[in-house]
Amino acid sequence: MTIKQISVFLENRPGKLAEFAAVLSAQKINLRAISVAEAADFGIVRIIVDDVFNAVTILKSENYVCTITDVLAVEVRDEPGMLANMIGVLGSEGINIEYMYTILGKKTDVAYMIIRTNSDSEAVKILESKGFKLASLEALK
Repeated sequence: MTIKQISVFLENRPGKLAEFAAVLSAQKINLRAISVAEAADFGIVRIIVDDVFNAVTILKSENYVCTITDVLAVEVRDEPGMLANMIGVLGSEGINIEYMYTILGKKTDVAYMIIRTNSDSEAVKILESKGFKLASLEALK
């Protein structure tokens, strides 16, 4: 089970991230998760939102360059060692994690790790066989 993530390219200058967030806010797009990776001139902002189609339509109308990527949202119990366990399972099976960030859901005893792998379909099989739960966008709301 995958969810849709929007990746947006932003200039790495003061105020650009605030402008971006204001565009989404003005259109009532709710951010569920955000990750910002910087480079010298540009950064990549990765977001999970409540309405992907609307968000992409709005961003493109405002001349933002964006793409949609499938990612996994893995439920990880909020206990020492659980993240190490999850990523260890994937690594031992030859699955590479390209990037990862976290989102807190409404459950107080878990976090959701948003991950992009070199093989999401294999990662899903492996994680589910080891008892990990994958979340839908609805679970993240």
